[in-house]
Amino acid sequence: MSGTAAAIGFIFTLVLVILIHEASHFIMAKRFDIKVEEFFVGFGPRLFSFRRGETEYGIKAIILGGYVRITGMNPFEETNEADLPRSYGSKPRWKRALVIAAGPVSHFVMAGLILWLYLVFVGQPTKFSAQIGAVEPKLNGIESPASAAGFEAGDVIVSIDGEPVDADNFTKILRADTQGESLTFVVKRDGEQVTLVAAPTMAKAGGDEEVPRLGVLMSGGTILERDRPGPVSAVGESAQITWSATRQVVASIGRVFGPQGIGRMFTLLFGDAQRSVEDPFSVVGGARIASQVAESGQFDAFVFLFVSFNVFVGLLNLLPLPPFDGGHLAVLAIEKITGREVDMKKVVPVSAVIASLLIAFTLATVYLDLVKPVPNLFP
Repeated sequence: MSGTAAAIGFIFTLVLVILIHEASHFIMAKRFDIKVEEFFVGFGPRLFSFRRGETEYGIKAIILGGYVRITGMNPFEETNEADLPRSYGSKPRWKRALVIAAGPVSHFVMAGLILWLYLVFVGQPTKFSAQIGAVEPKLNGIESPASAAGFEAGDVIVSIDGEPVDADNFTKILRADTQGESLTFVVKRDGEQVTLVAAPTMAKAGGDEEVPRLGVLMSGGTILERDRPGPVSAVGESAQITWSATRQVVASIGRVFGPQGIGRMFTLLFGDAQRSVEDPFSVVGGARIASQVAESGQFDAFVFLFVSFNVFVGLLNLLPLPPFDGGHLAVLAIEKITGREVDMKKVVPVSAVIASLLIAFTLATVYLDLVKPVPNLFP
């Protein structure tokens, strides 16, 4: 897949995810006989729409979200007397809560389903080839054995003295009392096998202890083996991976939207600081990363990019702040605890402020993605 196709695919996936999110609200509302007046992907000017039954469906110009317009949810609109029995406010709180929660929950379901399909039909990589990322020109102040023997970046070590090699056992074989001994390496280079002879030398490798070293830095090689669990086992594994991703995203949301993250944003916008791989990115940055993944040929990264994206959107929507879905759930919880209805007209200004801040943050990340792109995650 080309980088351009991957970027387009990312945008298409984004629209699809939004569609599923809003469809989840829609389906649950219909399940409880709540009238839905509009179902749109995007905001701003209407690009396309059609009416079927009592609902208008369509797409708007700014594909940064979507919405379903449910009768009775807008406190500034009068509900027709005929529609009151089917309005949002007429239903029990537990039904309203399920309608609201359906959207965010759909993201975790999508993440888990994609992971399940990936594990069962593709499988997680368990063994990689021993590919050389770089050759160190010197070790201990003299030419390194790898440099002297003619190793090159991109070489894939196939065997050492006839013993098959992969990324896991390469270091073990090299450090098994091989210092000073000449070893025969078979490497794959440009589709051909090349035989090289080198004698590892004792040198430090990240610590004080000296070990046999060749003078190469390894990189992620091609996948040699995968683990494909059964359909039942994959359910547990996909849930575990989704939970792990959720914990990581929770930490990243706290970091990005906390005081340190806001300060970092101002530094990037008005200073000379450059982006790091930990900085947030917008749809523009996401499309660029998808393109990088495609060009690197790392299909598996697509899966985990999709999972992380869904978990992030799901958690963001669960924040107990209006206008997020979590804000509506918080209102229902407050009403349940206090036994009093919340005046939603007083909540709307808070929603407007938070929405404005979110839009400003989004525009800032789009700007940074254009002028200070996040470094390539898949060089």
